[in-house]
Amino acid sequence: MSYEVVQTRRFGRQYKKLHDNVAEDVDRAVQTVTANPKIGERKKGDLAELLVHKFHSQGQLYLLGYTVDDAIRLVYLEAIGSHENFYRDLKK
Repeated sequence: MSYEVVQTRRFGRQYKKLHDNVAEDVDRAVQTVTANPKIGERKKGDLAELLVHKFHSQGQLYLLGYTVDDAIRLVYLEAIGSHENFYRDLKK
């Protein structure tokens, strides 16, 4: 049984700016995460609650940041983007 997905406003704004072919790869990454939420790498420090799933699209590395609530089987999509400034922008 997979988890339900909820996206934050930040994720929605970032997703709308993506090209269609990159958005398709993001959709596949979201399906992968909802099937197995523990696939992501847990961060440390300020972003300790965040899990990050890395994937490639159009020859570039993208990061999908999300948090998981196991009690209600929910995945919160926090952010999507290339590695450049990804973590700095999440801290804001």
